[in-house]
Amino acid sequence: MSPNALIPSHRKPRRPSASSRALRAGVTGGFLTLAVTGATVPANAAEKPVAETQEMPTITTALATSAAKSADTAEQVAFNYERQALQDSAFSKAAKAAEKHKAEAVKKAKAEAKKKAEEARKAKEAAQARASRSSERSTLSAPSSSTATGSTATLVSFLKAQLGKAYVLGSSGPSSYDCSGLTQAAFSQIGIDLPRVSQDQSTAGTQVGLDNLQVGDILYWGSAGSAYHVGVYVGDGNFIGAQNSSTGIVERPLNYDMPTGAVRVL
Repeated sequence: MSPNALIPSHRKPRRPSASSRALRAGVTGGFLTLAVTGATVPANAAEKPVAETQEMPTITTALATSAAKSADTAEQVAFNYERQALQDSAFSKAAKAAEKHKAEAVKKAKAEAKKKAEEARKAKEAAQARASRSSERSTLSAPSSSTATGSTATLVSFLKAQLGKAYVLGSSGPSSYDCSGLTQAAFSQIGIDLPRVSQDQSTAGTQVGLDNLQVGDILYWGSAGSAYHVGVYVGDGNFIGAQNSSTGIVERPLNYDMPTGAVRVL
């Protein structure tokens, strides 16, 4: 046995190994803090704080900030889309209103044009009717292109010789006549035998227009077949007839008492 075997050892205890280091971790103020203790520090190393700290942004805070920014961006985009939609809607409504207004204006303009055209047409027709009546009166008042010759001259001569004689209803001359009695007596001078009354004389010959009269045509008032008065056209726009008891047998222009129609027997 060694002499030193029973002597208690005075060796110093071994320092804790590196594996016995304690790791402490904690989160303070939003940062991750790592502290290492119990490590052996070389003698010549500069003195450092008891705790060595490394700060890093917390993952939760970074995510929240990113999410907030994304939310703001999404909200702005949504606002822009909504504003654009409202603008588009307003433009669409304005365009529709303008189109409707335009259609109504066009419709109104067409109605006005149609109304004016109708008024112009009626005015034109009225003017044409007035011109036609004026032309008819002028034609009837103008001298006839057919002068009294031969039998018509004899007829007119007889009628003019009766001017001023009395009108007596039912009389056939020679001192007085009624209207149909005078025409019957006049045509008998040239060998034409007429019916006695006005109604029959108005259909005794060929119906002719008042714008195409010739000397010797029988004029009638009323309708053909039921005339109530007759006379004889003597040219120059005049006729001779036994008018009434007040005037007797007279010569008058056609427009003095415009006849209804005429018949031609010559």
